[in-house]
Amino acid sequence: MSVFRFHGFRAHALRQLPSLHHEHASYQWWVLANVMIGTFMAVLDATIVNVALPKIMAAFGVSVDKVEWVLTAYLLVFAVMLPTSGWVADHFGYKRTYLLGLFVFTFGSFLCGLSWDEDALIVFRIIQGMGAGFMMPVGMAIITREFPPERRGTALGFWAIAAAASVSLGPLAGGYLVDHFTWQTIFDVNVPVGILGMFATIVIQREYRTEHVRSFDAGGFISVTVFLTSLLLALTSGNAAWNTGGWTSQFMIVCYIFASMGALAFFIIELTVEYPLIDLGLLKNFNFGLTNLVLFIFGLGMFGSTFLLPLYLQNSLGYTAYEAGLMFLPMGILQGILAPIAGYLSDKQNPKIPALVGIVLLAASLYMNSFISVFSERDQIMIALYVRGIGMGLIFTPLSTLALLDIPRRKMAQASGLFNVIRQVGGSFGVAILGAMLTRRTIHHAAIYGQAIDEYSPPFHAAVAKIQFFAQHSVGGTSAESLARAKALMMAHMSNQAFVSAIGDDFFIAGAITIACVVPILFLRVRKRNAGAKAVAME
Repeated sequence: MSVFRFHGFRAHALRQLPSLHHEHASYQWWVLANVMIGTFMAVLDATIVNVALPKIMAAFGVSVDKVEWVLTAYLLVFAVMLPTSGWVADHFGYKRTYLLGLFVFTFGSFLCGLSWDEDALIVFRIIQGMGAGFMMPVGMAIITREFPPERRGTALGFWAIAAAASVSLGPLAGGYLVDHFTWQTIFDVNVPVGILGMFATIVIQREYRTEHVRSFDAGGFISVTVFLTSLLLALTSGNAAWNTGGWTSQFMIVCYIFASMGALAFFIIELTVEYPLIDLGLLKNFNFGLTNLVLFIFGLGMFGSTFLLPLYLQNSLGYTAYEAGLMFLPMGILQGILAPIAGYLSDKQNPKIPALVGIVLLAASLYMNSFISVFSERDQIMIALYVRGIGMGLIFTPLSTLALLDIPRRKMAQASGLFNVIRQVGGSFGVAILGAMLTRRTIHHAAIYGQAIDEYSPPFHAAVAKIQFFAQHSVGGTSAESLARAKALMMAHMSNQAFVSAIGDDFFIAGAITIACVVPILFLRVRKRNAGAKAVAME
């Protein structure tokens, strides 16, 4: 009898749960917490991999130009799937689409942990990116739909805490797992979190579906996929070891042609089709269009440089993966604290002020990183990360508030999808461009240092003699063997110095790109919040 009573009570509770939830005052915050789980996972896997790159390179025996595709493939597919999420959410429902994204992401994480070579890992990262591409914009659209405009900045600020936690906990957790277990565990850890997120989505969220469902723009999807894939493939292959022809090889020319054809076809289709994949008309909104330009430039500089510091700490300074991850913890904490504060200020004051301060601080932190060397102390690196954490905490929420303030609710999924597409595309381009620049600048500095070394000079012979003496007494062997070791150590030091100098150049470029965001932010329009709320409600 007690069993029947339990099942009857559970069925009754489940029937009453949706109505009780969305009528209850706390329902919005439960939805926000639920969406933050998916956001945490999606951003986590864009950061947790960074500290594992040296171990993945060693495990598979690949170079930077190959392993960077572990990052680029995820960001690329993320960007490609973002615009389709709006149509899927409108057609099948927001709750179902968010749940589907969580499932695909969790399944992709499980497969990544089974990878047997770098190609398999890249393919499985593509599956992960597909799931994340559904979660992020749909989750953002769910939050902006549930919260009124006057509280949207605060809600997006708390939503940004999930991203901040991923920035800090991702490298830290990834470093611990890589040092104490294997690099595969950084993907395995997503599986239980994903299962928890799916359960929370089923229990908490109510379903929402738009009344007018547009047809799917297959032509736009294919053309934008061809365009982005071809262009990023060209950017990441220009300095690859297998591409002996360089930037003018036959393979590169074919990529350029496909990228140009894809871009041309995409713009023609999107401007002529009745229901475009990406509503380019949204960019006519002054604030939305200008904010997306800011996000693209920001993605080039900031997200493009995220993989540099872990490589530098582990390959050049000898940090373990956990020690490198620990360096990012304060940055994420500062970002998490300041994000909701910036959201509150955006609701009450001019959102341009915290956004401008954040951009300037972020650019300053990247500029500070450009002075790193093989002798840099921990404090020098940490100061730049503190500044970066403060800057990151002040940027996203004000920009999101300004961008989406005038967007009607029925177009919120499209707008949030495009909003995230631009940022992810910028990040993908940034990784590709700065990765290519890293290879070129490393070769450049190695050539300069090589010319500076005179094998017949007295200082060179004195340095080699001291290293030879140390090597012979530490390792043993003949005088000839010790001399060979000494020269090899000299060349290794020169190569490391060239690599560090190239990373410093990349950070300087990233800082210069980021500071360019100041100009478009100055032109963003700010108007009274009450007027904006009435305009959105009327639409």
